[in-house]
Amino acid sequence: MGAIKMHADEIQTDVDLVRRLTAGQFPRWADLPICPVASYGTDHDIYRLGEHLAVRLPRIEWATKQAAREAEWLPRLAPHLPLALPVPLAMGRPAEGYPFDWSVYEWLPGENANGTIRDLDHAAVDLARFVSALRRIPPTTDAFPRLPRQRGGPLAEFDEGVRRSVRQLGDRIDGEATLRSWRESLEAPAWDGPEVWVHGDLLPGNLLVVDGRLSAVIDFGGLNVGDPACDLQPAWNVFTGDSRQRFRAELDIDDASWLRGRGWALLQAVIAMPYYWDQPRHDPPGLARPGPGPGRAFPLTARYPGTTSGMSEYLTSSIRGANVVGYWNNPTHSLEETCVVQLYWPR
Repeated sequence: MGAIKMHADEIQTDVDLVRRLTAGQFPRWADLPICPVASYGTDHDIYRLGEHLAVRLPRIEWATKQAAREAEWLPRLAPHLPLALPVPLAMGRPAEGYPFDWSVYEWLPGENANGTIRDLDHAAVDLARFVSALRRIPPTTDAFPRLPRQRGGPLAEFDEGVRRSVRQLGDRIDGEATLRSWRESLEAPAWDGPEVWVHGDLLPGNLLVVDGRLSAVIDFGGLNVGDPACDLQPAWNVFTGDSRQRFRAELDIDDASWLRGRGWALLQAVIAMPYYWDQPRHDPPGLARPGPGPGRAFPLTARYPGTTSGMSEYLTSSIRGANVVGYWNNPTHSLEETCVVQLYWPR
């Protein structure tokens, strides 16, 4: 594991490292079998430890605060939420040449939500109930302050980054359509209600599915207090058509919040694209632009001759081995929709 990098300066891990770290700091688990887990995340390596545990190791320095944040807040949030959350069990320290804090969690069963949900309409209801319940939890006085350009903040804080990314991408995307939609989101009335808890990263890879039904929400690295529109991203990267409208109806979303939510989906896709585009890759069939090998994300734009309800199926069937982990579509009524897509080739 770790042979192909997501980041130029990331730390490589493997089973032997996990075994040494575990034996040295948690000897009660030293004899448990260890195997790498195919993950859709880009900032942690995950290893299964025995049947009931998982080890998470940050791959890059900016991800090192997540475990401590989850250890503090998830036990306080979980009793109020209708879907399972990760359960932190232990925090490891730098050792054996590995420079970061790392963590041990309970193993959560399930597959990611990319193409595994049996009924998107039911899933829209289930996820809306989760988002509603999270919003209802009162932020406590000791909630961490939101820093600039973090999830839940005003979209205007990201304006420079979105425009810079569009310039960097040039004709690789429809920049005019992207900026037009972005302006609509920026011009939407700001949230004037109380700030609420937001997960901040409700992508398919951060949702677990058991027997076709949503079962858990993972990866709370974007957890924050802010504008609730931030958690409307699933409307564009999980749901389509009727299920998208069901998600909106269940949350009773006004037009301004809907536009801001669309802006969140757009900015996350657009800002990621220049970061990953120029990494070394192999050529997947059918694409003029090179794509990644196993364990690599690949964002691109595509024209799909149909409605977005078939986008994931179209791309995964056209590009061998890839999984769509999130996409934003230019919200038109055209049968040919311009999409910003993130693909991921599992390890």
